Amino acid sequence: MGWGRGIVGDLSIFFISVKEMGLLWKCGLRSWFMNRDLPIIIQGGMGAGVSSWTLANAVSKAGQLGVVSGTALDVLLARRLQVGDPGGHMRRALSKFPIPDVAQRIIDKYFIEGGKADDAAFKSKPMPALKPSKHLEELLVAANFVEVFLAKEGHDGPVGINFLEKIQIPNLPSIYGAMLAGVSYVLMGAGIPKAIPGILDQLADNQRVEMRIDVQGLDAGEEVNTSFDPNAFFGGEAPKVGRPDFLAIIASATLGSMLARRASGKVNGFVIEGPSAGGHNAPPRGKMQLSVEGEPIYNDRDYANLEEIKKIGLPFWLAGSYAEPGRVTEALQAGAAGVQIGTAFAYCNESGMSAELIDAAMKLSIKKEAKVFTDPVASPTGFPFKVLEMEGTQSEQSIYEARTRICDLGYLRHAYKKENGKIGLRCPSEPVEDYLKKGGKIEDTVGRKCVCNGLMANIDLGQVQKDGLLELPLITSGDDVADIARFLKDGATSYTAQDVIDYLLADQV
Repeated sequence: MGWGRGIVGDLSIFFISVKEMGLLWKCGLRSWFMNRDLPIIIQGGMGAGVSSWTLANAVSKAGQLGVVSGTALDVLLARRLQVGDPGGHMRRALSKFPIPDVAQRIIDKYFIEGGKADDAAFKSKPMPALKPSKHLEELLVAANFVEVFLAKEGHDGPVGINFLEKIQIPNLPSIYGAMLAGVSYVLMGAGIPKAIPGILDQLADNQRVEMRIDVQGLDAGEEVNTSFDPNAFFGGEAPKVGRPDFLAIIASATLGSMLARRASGKVNGFVIEGPSAGGHNAPPRGKMQLSVEGEPIYNDRDYANLEEIKKIGLPFWLAGSYAEPGRVTEALQAGAAGVQIGTAFAYCNESGMSAELIDAAMKLSIKKEAKVFTDPVASPTGFPFKVLEMEGTQSEQSIYEARTRICDLGYLRHAYKKENGKIGLRCPSEPVEDYLKKGGKIEDTVGRKCVCNGLMANIDLGQVQKDGLLELPLITSGDDVADIARFLKDGATSYTAQDVIDYLLADQV
């Protein structure tokens, strides 16, 4: 929609474009007035580094909502510096970080002029911890600042950041780093993010924040928290930051209603994801049943009741196979502010995904051979996880079985209470013997894949492990990857974010 408007005296005078007149007709007066200042398209926060600053920047410049993934940005910053910081973007953004000494320490520790050798391992960084070291906290804040700063550079449009509720431990300093860079929206799914709206309120007021961590094996009444203090981080009074809008990513009206009523602060809207959306999916309602192929079976109960969603009275966007002009219109007619689109953007030129993988996926799509498998056990989170089937990646059983298990990034580890009362961290994808020593169950390890290392490989930042082998990709994708070739213009072998936006909004005239 056109975002221009003016105010004369006490009267609001709206300058309505032809496009908006069409939407007014299609969506109804109330829905149009509620949603007219909001983007029609939210670019999804896909796998770590895929929803990169370059992609979010391009989408926001085009007048929609670009979103960066907030997952593992600390390791992304450290590794981007170690490959030589092509283009100097990381160092340029760090030069704007409000604590110069922090930025310099990070550069001194990780930057390699000209980049590391291809067969050399990346220098490790501290793994997520309930009580992070000073260096880890600095790296988390700075990395999120850098990604949002670069996504906002060169335009005045809003930028969002997407976090996973399941990755709890790094979230407080990560959110603050994004707010420090002026992020406009925080989106969160893969769990019940009830605490986050209030945390945004407190951080905007420079208050110390705490968040309860899910810990397996706690006694009744026990609670474990992680915390972050903006003033302590700055060693004095922290600068004022704005409170971004909060969009909860949900799959049911029941969860939306609960969050609207009981969240710790204001929820500003929802993204309603259906089962065909990429990445982690909500499990099917009721007892898990699998198809002959081994995928979770979803039915009508697993799609949100939009009439109930509308009763909540907050803006919402629909996600999951909405990358068609007709489906955008359908969403608007249903009262949505618009749609969230992930897969179509994941394979465009501005995506952070490896160009080699994008090209391979495009060829599969052209040949009508691109297929996604919704794996019920691959992710350590326990959520079904959509994986693109492609030769040479961890989607192949032989490659998965040949990989030596290691947990050296640790974002998806679960907190648990040890016999001595202390809190430990374990991951079903780590070496089986290590998981069992930590009290884990053998059945929880079967079929689990290292999502953390796989996602790094997707963006050409895969680790060279001690055995000399390079970590291989694990590509998460929505079902829509089957038809991404439709975005290609005649004679082209690739497409841009603008091509996707133009295609989606073709009917909005």
